[in-house]
Amino acid sequence: MAKSKTAFVCNDCGSDYAKWQGQCHDCGAWNTLVEIRLGPAKGSGRVGAGASASSQNRAGFAGALAEASVLKDIDLQDLPRFSSGAGEFDRVLGGGLVPGSAILIGGNPGAGKSTLLLQTMCHLASSMEALYITGEESLQQIAMRAQRLGLPMDKLRLMAETNVETIVAAAREYKPKVLVVDSIQVVHSDELSSAAGGVSQVRECAACLTRFAKQTGTVLFLVGHVTKDGSLAGPKVLEHIIDCSILLESTDDSRFRTLRGQKNRFGAVNELGVFAMTDEGMKQVKNPSAIFLDRSNEPASGSVVMVVWEGTRPLLVEIQALVDDSQLGNPRRVAVGLEQNRVAMLLAVLHRHGGLQVGDQDVFANVVGGVKVLETSADLALLMAIVSSFRDRQIPRDMVIFGEVGLAGEIRPVPSGQERLAEAAKHGFKRAIVPRANAPKGKIKGMEVIPVSKLAEALAALE
Repeated sequence: MAKSKTAFVCNDCGSDYAKWQGQCHDCGAWNTLVEIRLGPAKGSGRVGAGASASSQNRAGFAGALAEASVLKDIDLQDLPRFSSGAGEFDRVLGGGLVPGSAILIGGNPGAGKSTLLLQTMCHLASSMEALYITGEESLQQIAMRAQRLGLPMDKLRLMAETNVETIVAAAREYKPKVLVVDSIQVVHSDELSSAAGGVSQVRECAACLTRFAKQTGTVLFLVGHVTKDGSLAGPKVLEHIIDCSILLESTDDSRFRTLRGQKNRFGAVNELGVFAMTDEGMKQVKNPSAIFLDRSNEPASGSVVMVVWEGTRPLLVEIQALVDDSQLGNPRRVAVGLEQNRVAMLLAVLHRHGGLQVGDQDVFANVVGGVKVLETSADLALLMAIVSSFRDRQIPRDMVIFGEVGLAGEIRPVPSGQERLAEAAKHGFKRAIVPRANAPKGKIKGMEVIPVSKLAEALAALE
């Protein structure tokens, strides 16, 4: 009997090693190497020792050659997409579902992953074959949820199964156009002896299901668990196998859910879709700016509206800052929805180039609505909110601010400045402080644009 081979794979980056070690050399993570068992090779491809190198190459690669295509001869027709039934979902996916694509959906427990997929599958089942595989819930639980949400229940096929070979066999029999596996962490293969949820099980099961989707043109949805910090659980190689990775984000005190694309081979990344969790399921929010701008009627200092660019559209959100005397020897810097290290850097720029010292103050920054701002266009708005709170001076409610702040105190331009201003004007804003390079060539009807190139100019515009 051939001796079974083992390897050690990093959970974070997927790199493999011949023996265990404390640190992964590729990503630098500690204690992330897990032992997996490798299957026997299907063929060694060896030839006689006396054969020449050319004969060895011919023997090793016989029958493995494939015809190569010239780049200009490749058909550039649009991919045959079809709608999921929700415009916000289609936006994050890049315009709809692509046959043969593998899509991974992650999110915190209770965020609404199963609800969103059940609504989508019930809608698609009315016009095509759809199969929903559940490994964590019973069929009765899913049926009760569908009945509670008022979904059509006469077309969608359900199956409770965790064996990947059985799932693939059932999919070959029913030939669905869309297949959901909820979730990939509970699926296992009989060919591997490790427990479900391990590195080898997750990787091999995901590869098997993705291979089936590519061969048959089936749209595959995989539901994935998340870790404590909100990132996708399981080996990092799982994200390399699939075509699209999206994350459903939620907060405990809000009924709104944000669907953000993290990887997409068929569309833009960092695209954002907004849903509201209601008694009738997940309802798409077509105008999210109106929700995030639900401001208090009483004007207050430390509040300003900024325009961020999410995927292919602008989004207006409110940013708040609170500056207060610190009772501690080391003042606190707390950022919710923003990168905390960048907040500390901007405070240093404010001191050096704005002449404002807040080193002995506690600084709290928050993005209203639970939105996470990942781009640098919020730099100028954050600094203006901090100055407003520190001086206790209100920023006009009809003013919008955006721009990147450099370490030398310069205000750098941001992408899609014209579209941001147009979105602000559509929502009734009358004034805007923007980088000088983003100033429009012509006038925007009903809006006064104040271009600035230095932090001092922006501070003077608030006087």
